[in-house]
Amino acid sequence: MIGRIFKWIFGAALSVVTALVILAVGLVYLLGLDEAKVTQLARFFATMRFIETEYVDDVEPSKLIDGAISGMVRSLGDPHSAYLDPATYKKLKEHSEGTFGGIGVVMGFDDAEVKVISVMEGTPGAAAGLKAGDRILRVDGEETKEMEPELVAASIRGEAGSKVVLTIARAGEANRDYSITRDHIRVKTVAGRMLEEPGVGYIRIVQFSENTGKEFKDVLTSLQEGGAKGLIIDLRANPGGLLTSCVEIAKEIVPAGLIVSVVERDGTREEYFSERKSGFMPMVVLIDGNSASASEILAGALHDTGAAELVGKTSYGKGSVQVIMPIPGQADAVKLTIARYYTPSGASIQGKGIRPDVEAELPEGATEDTQLSAAIRRMRAMLQRK
Repeated sequence: MIGRIFKWIFGAALSVVTALVILAVGLVYLLGLDEAKVTQLARFFATMRFIETEYVDDVEPSKLIDGAISGMVRSLGDPHSAYLDPATYKKLKEHSEGTFGGIGVVMGFDDAEVKVISVMEGTPGAAAGLKAGDRILRVDGEETKEMEPELVAASIRGEAGSKVVLTIARAGEANRDYSITRDHIRVKTVAGRMLEEPGVGYIRIVQFSENTGKEFKDVLTSLQEGGAKGLIIDLRANPGGLLTSCVEIAKEIVPAGLIVSVVERDGTREEYFSERKSGFMPMVVLIDGNSASASEILAGALHDTGAAELVGKTSYGKGSVQVIMPIPGQADAVKLTIARYYTPSGASIQGKGIRPDVEAELPEGATEDTQLSAAIRRMRAMLQRK
C-alpha cells in the first residue's frame, strides 16, 4: 500500500514537473528567449528582488516595473519613443476621443527642455503674450523636466473654457506665470499672397492637418490665376502632421516619381509617388530648425527631384514613424518608433535634417525677414534664367 502511494505521489510530482518544463519551454519559445536573454532576465529579477528585500522603505512592485519599462525605452536614445504611464495614457485617450481645447502653441522637446516653436495667430496663447523661443518650465505647477513630452502636451490641452497656468522663462526677463483660458483651436493651415516682387507668389503652410491639402490647392489656384510665375513655399516652424496631407500637396508640385519611402525594421517599404507629368513653375522652399516631419518630407522631395531650392537653416531631423502599443492587461502603453522616412535620393531625415542650398539667418528681434528676402533673391535669379 505504502509503495503504491509513493508511486502515485512520485508519478503526480513527475507529471507536474513535466508540465512545468513544457510550459517553461513554451514560454521561452513564445517570448523569443535564448540563453543570453535568459541570463539578462535573471539579472533583472535578482536586482528587483534585492531592492524588494533590502531597500530601507517598502516599495510597490508595480513602481519598480514601471521604472524598468520606462528606463528600457529611454535606453534606446530615441526622443520620440516613450513609456506612457497610466495617467499619461489616460489623458491621451481622453483627448483623442473627446472634444477638447488648447492654447494654440507648437512646442519642441529637446532633452528635458520644452520650448515654444511658434504661436498661432488669434489663439489664447497669442492673446496671453506667449512668444516663439519661450521655455515652458512648469504646467500647473508641475516641472516639465520631470514629465514625458506626451504628458506636457496633454496637460496643456483640456476642456475649452478651462484654465492652465504656464511658468515661462524668456531671455532677458524674470520667470513669469501665464494663466491662459483654453479654447477650441480652429486655425487655417495655409495662407498665400502675391509678393511685391513681380510674378512671385508666396504660400505659408503652418502644419499638415486634415484640410491642408485642399487649402493648398485653393491658394495655389488663386496665385496662378493672379499671374504667379514663381512660388516661395514657407515651411518654417512647421512641426509636420499628417503624412497623407503632405503627399496630397506633393502630388501637385513634385515631378512624376517617388515622393517618400517609409521603411520598417525588416525592410518592408511603403512608397508614395507623384504622377505629375507636366513641368511646374520655379520654386524656393523656406526651412528652419523647427521644420520637422511632414514638412521635411515635402522639402526633401522637392529638393531631391530638382523641383525647388531650399533657403534658411538645417531642418529639425524628425524622420521617424511611431505607434502606441497598449501593454496587455494593463492601463499603460509604450510609444515606439517602428519605421523611418527616406527622401527620393534614399537619404534618412532622422537626426540629420535637411540642409538648405542657401544658408540664411533670421536674427532674433530682426525688423526684416532676412530669410524671406534671401528666398526672393534666389527666385529673382531663377526667373531671370528661365
